[in-house]
Amino acid sequence: MSRPASTARTAAARGVAFSSSPVLDVKLPAWRSRFVLFLLFAAFIALIAKALYLQGFTKDFLQKEGANRYARTLELPATRGKITDRNGQVLASSVPVKAIWAIPDDVLEAPKEKIQQLAKLLDMTEAELRKKLDSDRQFVYLKRQVEPAISDKIVALAIPGIETRKEYKRFYPEGEVMAHVVGFTNVEDIGQEGIELASEKNLAGKTGSRRVIKDRLGHIVEDIQAVREPHDGKDLTLSIDSKIQYIAFTHLKEALEKHKAKAGGAVVLDVQTGEVLALVNLPTYNPNDRSALTGAQLRNRVMTDTFEPGSTMKPVTVALALETGRVTPDTVFQTAPGVMAIGPALIHDAHKQGSLTVAQVIQKSSNIGTAKMALQMRPQEMWEMFTTLGFGQQPKFGFPGAVAGRLRNYKNWRPIEQATMSYGHGISVSLIQMARSYMIFARNGDMIPLTFQKSDEMPHGSRVISEKTSKQVRQMMETVTEPGGTAPQARIAGYRVAGKTGTAHKLEGGRYVNKYLLDFIGFAPVSNPRVIVAVMVDEPTAGGHFAGPVAAPVFAAIMANVLRSLNVQPDSSVTSIIPEEGVQESM
Repeated sequence: MSRPASTARTAAARGVAFSSSPVLDVKLPAWRSRFVLFLLFAAFIALIAKALYLQGFTKDFLQKEGANRYARTLELPATRGKITDRNGQVLASSVPVKAIWAIPDDVLEAPKEKIQQLAKLLDMTEAELRKKLDSDRQFVYLKRQVEPAISDKIVALAIPGIETRKEYKRFYPEGEVMAHVVGFTNVEDIGQEGIELASEKNLAGKTGSRRVIKDRLGHIVEDIQAVREPHDGKDLTLSIDSKIQYIAFTHLKEALEKHKAKAGGAVVLDVQTGEVLALVNLPTYNPNDRSALTGAQLRNRVMTDTFEPGSTMKPVTVALALETGRVTPDTVFQTAPGVMAIGPALIHDAHKQGSLTVAQVIQKSSNIGTAKMALQMRPQEMWEMFTTLGFGQQPKFGFPGAVAGRLRNYKNWRPIEQATMSYGHGISVSLIQMARSYMIFARNGDMIPLTFQKSDEMPHGSRVISEKTSKQVRQMMETVTEPGGTAPQARIAGYRVAGKTGTAHKLEGGRYVNKYLLDFIGFAPVSNPRVIVAVMVDEPTAGGHFAGPVAAPVFAAIMANVLRSLNVQPDSSVTSIIPEEGVQESM
C-alpha cells in the first residue's frame, strides 16, 4: 500500500512537471488572451473619453444641476413704500406675512396625521393639499400671504420639506372710501389699479438676494455668495385729503340711495394748486377683501367713463362768444317759441322763455340761445377752444385708465352738430375733464395741470380766456344758483356759489333712451374761488331726472363741508337758506 506514495516522491524528485498530467494539461488559443486584453484596453479608453466629455463639455451643466440640489437663491423682499394722504394719514401700508412652500417628494413621506393638520391650517382639504403636492416640480407654493400666527403653527409641525418665505401683504386702512384712488396690489405685491399701479416703479423698490447651501432637510448650511441688500420703495404723499374724501363719499352715497341711482361719482379740486382733494366712485369695493369684486365696482367712473356733459358745456360756449367779441352779457337772443329748426333737425328748450340775454341763457339753461351763439362762430374756433380745455385729449394726470373722450375734427361738423355740441350733445368727456375745464372760470381765465400728489409749489397757468371774460361768465354762473336759476338747491349758507347743471339722455345702441346722467359742476366762494366740486349721478329712478333737484344738493352738501374743513372765509351775509324750486334745464 506504500508503493504509490513512494513512486510519487520519486517522480517529484526527478523533476516531473505538474502539467505533464494529461488531465491538467490545458492549452488556450493565443487570440483569446489578446481579445481580453483588447476589451480591457477599450474599457479604459471609454472611461477616459467619458471623463473628458464630462469634464470638458458638460462641466457647466453638471455643476448647475448639482447646485440645484444643494444651493438656493433666497429672495430678500423689499418693503413697498407707504401711501399717505396730504396730512400724513396712512392709506396703504405693507404688513409682513409668510408664503408656505414645499418640496413635494419630502412632504409626502410625512405621517398622515401631520398632513391632515397641515391641510387644516392652510384652510384646504387633505385631497386639495395632496393634489398640490402631486407634482414633478421641486418647488410648489401651497399658500401665499399667510398670517404669521398660522405660519408659526405650520413650522411647529416640523414636516420635512415644508418651508416658509417672508413676503408682504398690502393693507388699506380706509377701505372702500379710498379704493378708486389708491387701488390695490396682487399676490406678488405688484400694483394693479389706482395709484398703486401709476406709481409702481417708485413704490415697489428693488428686491435683494442671498445665495446659500441647504441640506436635504432645508436647513441653511453656508452662505456661498455675498448678500445683495433689498432697497425699500419710496413713500408717496397724495394730494387727497382723507376728511374731504370721506365727506364726498358719504354725501354721494346718501344721494344714490335716496334717488335709487345706478352709479355716481364726485371729484374735488383745489383751484389754487390743481391738487385733487377727493375722488369718489360708487359702487365701490373693499381692497382688503376682493373675493367678490365685480367689474361695476372696479370702474373708476370719474376717470374712465365718458358721457355727454349736457348743459355744463354752455358756459364754455358763452365764454368763447364773449372772448371773440360776438356778444356781450346783455346781448339778447329770441328763443321763442322754444323750438328751433336747423336744416331738417329740431332743437328744443325745456320751457318757452322768449327773449333772453346772454346772462339769462346761462341762468335758464337755454339750448336755443346757446346754439344761436355757437352758429355765429366758425367751427374751428369752437374746436380749438374745446381742445385747449383738454376735451378729446389724453389726460396727463399720471393716473391709469384716464380716457380722452370723443371730439370729432371740426372739418366734419355739420351745422346741427356744431349747435348741439355747444350745449354738450355730440361730444363725450369724463367728469374730471369737465371739472378741470371750469378752472378758467375759477382762476380768472387760466388753466393749470391737475395732480394726485401733494404739491408745495404754485403751478404756472396757461391763459385761455381773458380775466374780464372769466369774471363775466362767473357772474352768470352765480345766477344759476339764485332764485330763477336751474339750481337754487346748490346754494350754501354764508358762501356765494357759482355752477352749472347738466342733464343728458344716455345713448344705447346709437340711440337716445329714457335714461339720464345728471351732473353739477361749480365752485366757491365766488369772490375768490378756492374749490371746484363736480358731481355725477347715473340713472336716478326716484326723485326726478333733472340735475337741479338731484345733483345740485349733493354738490351743496359736499362744498359746504369742504369749505369749512379748509377754513375758507365766508363771502356772503346769508345765514339761512330756504330751498326753492328751480327752473329745469333744457336737455
